[in-house]
Amino acid sequence: MHLSPNEHNNVSLSRFESMLKTNNVLFFDSDEFEEIINHYLENGKMSLAKKATKLGLEQHPSSTNLRLYQIEMFIFENKLDIAEQMLDELHLMEQSNEEIYIQKANILSRRDQHNEAIDLLELALKITEDQSDVLSLIGMEYLFLEDFENAKFHFMKCLEQDEADYSALYNIIYCFEYLEQHEAAIDYLNDFLNKNPYSEVAWHQVGKQYYILKEYKKALAAFDFAIISDDRFIGAYLEKGKTLERLKRFEEAIDSYTITLGLDDPTSFALLRIGKCYEKLGDAELALQFYSKCVEEDGLLDKGWIAITDYYIKNKDYQKALYYIDKALNIDSENVLYWKRFAKINTRLNLFEEAEHGFRKTLELGNYELETWLMRCDILIQLGEYNAAIKNLFQATEFYKENAEIEFRLAGLYYYLTEDRKAEFHLKNALKYNEDFLMIIEELFPTVYVRSSVREIIKKHKKPSL
Repeated sequence: MHLSPNEHNNVSLSRFESMLKTNNVLFFDSDEFEEIINHYLENGKMSLAKKATKLGLEQHPSSTNLRLYQIEMFIFENKLDIAEQMLDELHLMEQSNEEIYIQKANILSRRDQHNEAIDLLELALKITEDQSDVLSLIGMEYLFLEDFENAKFHFMKCLEQDEADYSALYNIIYCFEYLEQHEAAIDYLNDFLNKNPYSEVAWHQVGKQYYILKEYKKALAAFDFAIISDDRFIGAYLEKGKTLERLKRFEEAIDSYTITLGLDDPTSFALLRIGKCYEKLGDAELALQFYSKCVEEDGLLDKGWIAITDYYIKNKDYQKALYYIDKALNIDSENVLYWKRFAKINTRLNLFEEAEHGFRKTLELGNYELETWLMRCDILIQLGEYNAAIKNLFQATEFYKENAEIEFRLAGLYYYLTEDRKAEFHLKNALKYNEDFLMIIEELFPTVYVRSSVREIIKKHKKPSL
């Protein structure tokens, strides 16, 4: 009775694992060891792969392929010097083995010597029988160098060798997109589709290019062809839904997203988009249902919590908005988008100390938008924390120089602190930069605005009207 290759592999694997459990030493030929090692590597079982390699080399010390597996593991563990020394020894014995050049190139790539890696891969290309893999590796090295034209060329050559290599196709489109050559990408994909008319991946990519170009009807047709080619292609249904939203066909978008929920476990993205569509259709109850399902599915998806919070902000229900943003912050206290909303909601509720805390956290987390600095300043003014407000504004000037909104506030604050010389300096600066923001003094510092000395400075510096 003859065993199929898969059955043979399973028998070898069972024998090997049985040997590990019993400590009985069994003999395997080198091909069996290669299959066992490959199985463990593909399944991420590195320690078992290392054991199999060690035992394999004990039984077959002259096996080049087993030594190459060992070298691959050393490279994976970043033991590059050991791997390089072993490769040099192998190269003296076998100068026509392309795998030696490939692994040498791998080491050079890890050392960021990408041009040298390409030179070695070009040598491997001349002697290999499987050019597509080497062409793909060369393409990746050019990607590391951000040489997208050369990367694209080599991935195209790779795809010519193996039209089923969708990773090469994705990389080609990535290069087109980086170079913003969207029309060229569509032309290339259409040529590919002429030879592979039922390639759902190619149709999907055509649709994405048309979507980027805002040609939504053409994008929709491409996604429909992707679905005809594979009616379980979740990515195509999701992109179709996004496109239908752009065309304001929200009921159809909901249908497209809903199909994905039946094909696999619900994705938080689909649930979020369905909620957005219902909100656009004015169905608040269903919108909130789907937003809630979205955050139940993935509590770390900030867009879900933000959608619920923004819904209540838009409807001026600030207590509920605060309830949901508090829940979000309990899950992720380092999310700057949450803190910014927390601060704004508390401002609306006149909870100024909480609002100031929110704006401070927003800044600490790296959100240096001018609005954040100004809103924190205005809250500190409300709290009577004038020195803290000044310090906040001077920090803002590191990012926004010669800004009238900052200078008018500094002027008003220094007048409040009776430091009139500093106040006049900043008031004159503000008027020079942009007198249109004079309303800041009037609204935030009304007692300052009516002073005769202030009115005199404003009168002198105001540009005459035409």
